[in-house]
Amino acid sequence: MNASNFTCLITAGPTREYVDPVRFFSNASSGKMGYALASAAVERGWSVDLVSGPVCLAPPSGVSFHPVVTAAEMESACRQLFPACDLLVMCAAVADYRPVSPAKRKIKKKDESLVIHLEPTVDIAKALATEKRHQLCVGFAAETDHVETHARRKLRQKNLDWIVANDVSSPEIGMEADQNRVTLFSVTGESRSFGPAPKSDVADFILGAIMGAAPRG
Repeated sequence: MNASNFTCLITAGPTREYVDPVRFFSNASSGKMGYALASAAVERGWSVDLVSGPVCLAPPSGVSFHPVVTAAEMESACRQLFPACDLLVMCAAVADYRPVSPAKRKIKKKDESLVIHLEPTVDIAKALATEKRHQLCVGFAAETDHVETHARRKLRQKNLDWIVANDVSSPEIGMEADQNRVTLFSVTGESRSFGPAPKSDVADFILGAIMGAAPRG
């Protein structure tokens, strides 16, 4: 593999799905893991496209940065970049649902229940992995229970090559934390664990494990 010709597409952070102009559904993703992966990929000499939802982090030096807000915007950006990439790492915590009809004006508070109808967003990792040709596709499974079971199911259902599973029920690791503990599962049955460790070290482990097992071209 020629590192200078190797292109990596990484997604990071949360998405926001707006209910009205000032309110939105989102999640606790800080973007730290995705940004650490982008930095580790740059250090390997790869060309890196980073598609990121709203986070309080500066883009790592050396990446091509693509800021987005909603799941639909992330999907659009990834679809444009995916055909040219060699490695896709879907680290972003993309919203599973969005409001069907966002209000055009701020919803005023009333003394009654508010019902918001939601519809599913596109599963970006699954959609892209279905179209893969030469690409290696990696997903993330942030779970609070039965982590391995859920991760292996997602690995199969999304047609991924690897999935990175982590337990986000603990505040010391996972979302918003500076450390992470992960287990990688491959479509061929391999599993590798690492951590707890700083997310920079976890990122280097993930890329090393994945590329160490990838076919040499």
